[in-house]
Amino acid sequence: MKPHKEGSVLHQPPAVWAIAFACVVSFMGIGLVDPILPAISHDLNATPGQTMLLFTSYLLITSLGMFFTGFIASRLGVRTTLIVGLVLIVAFAAFAGASGTVGEIIGFRAGWGLGNALFISTALAAIVGAASGGSASAIILYEAAIGVGMAVGPLLGGVLGNVSWRAPFFGTAALMAVGLIAIVAMLRTGMARPEPVRLTAGFRALGNPALLTFGIAALAYNYGFFTLLAYSPYPLESAAAAQGMEFGAHELGLVFFGWGLMLALSSVFVAPVLTRRLGLLPTLFTMLGLLVVCELSLGAFSSSVTGLTVTIIVAGFFLGVLNTALTEAVMEATDLPRQVASSTYSAVRFLGGAVAPAVSGSIAAWLGTPGPYWFGAAAVLIAIIVLIVGRKHLSHLSRPHMNAEAEAQAITAGDEV
Repeated sequence: MKPHKEGSVLHQPPAVWAIAFACVVSFMGIGLVDPILPAISHDLNATPGQTMLLFTSYLLITSLGMFFTGFIASRLGVRTTLIVGLVLIVAFAAFAGASGTVGEIIGFRAGWGLGNALFISTALAAIVGAASGGSASAIILYEAAIGVGMAVGPLLGGVLGNVSWRAPFFGTAALMAVGLIAIVAMLRTGMARPEPVRLTAGFRALGNPALLTFGIAALAYNYGFFTLLAYSPYPLESAAAAQGMEFGAHELGLVFFGWGLMLALSSVFVAPVLTRRLGLLPTLFTMLGLLVVCELSLGAFSSSVTGLTVTIIVAGFFLGVLNTALTEAVMEATDLPRQVASSTYSAVRFLGGAVAPAVSGSIAAWLGTPGPYWFGAAAVLIAIIVLIVGRKHLSHLSRPHMNAEAEAQAITAGDEV
């Protein structure tokens, strides 16, 4: 294969495009189910609390899987790990679409989460390794793929959800199958294996005080993140019904498309600028404080479609900056290998995302519609307190001056959900 022109985003081997396409579809899975949660509740006679477990099972297994993906990839190799992850995503997305009960969907989403953990943990290494020239440009393409997937997922979920709540699952399975076939055909065999990683490397990394501080803060912050993402479709639907409006999967998809677009743009373009100009910790404290305001605003506007919609979209901006800045801080604050640090950090923070959907339904039944948002605001406040208390472990944190590959790793680990 002839070398491609250095620095050209478009001049990449077919394998790079295949992986980028699969990344788009993988990140679509984050917000894909959001617009169809109320429809699943109606059609399968499930409570909001039960349907929100679609996020919990997905995130819990992704979290547990991330502790071991470094070990698995170092044994199987990047290409094989990618393919195994894609096969799992295709199979379990299709099974979810064919499910007859909400319990079956919850279980199949767990399998989907395992596939996602395997795929995402190795996608960056694969796309850089597949680039025969212009690896920095390949990484830019990779970042763009993440952003497109984050933004398009809710929109596609809303469009296909207008047909049936099953359609987004089948659509994801079909698209990812195309990506799987392309990667099998185009990604070369014999790629260099990663350095061997011990089975317990992810757990041992928690012994690093800086990583543990950021992990606990991110766990609390992610509770607020997924309170907004998983719970908000229900207040939006209820508020619309009270105002005599039709607010189905299509409308929910548009709202969360705006949220995803803001998140993607701020994580890729705004976060690096803010962290370089303000520093990591000032950026984190500012964004976390603004997110607390957003959570409280969601509670205050829980009966207003306009108020909820505007606040959700604005919150996407702050969430995008936080995702990237937190992960960048983890990489700067520890001397651990980047793969181990980012995977362990992501595994811990996903636990917060798994808890929020599991308890939001019960909190709403106890305290009313605004209740889950109050808990979300309290969780983000806890994240701020943890960072303040743990600052003694972060005194060596310097302003980031990362190269393109390291920055892409921060953005990727920040957006893995």
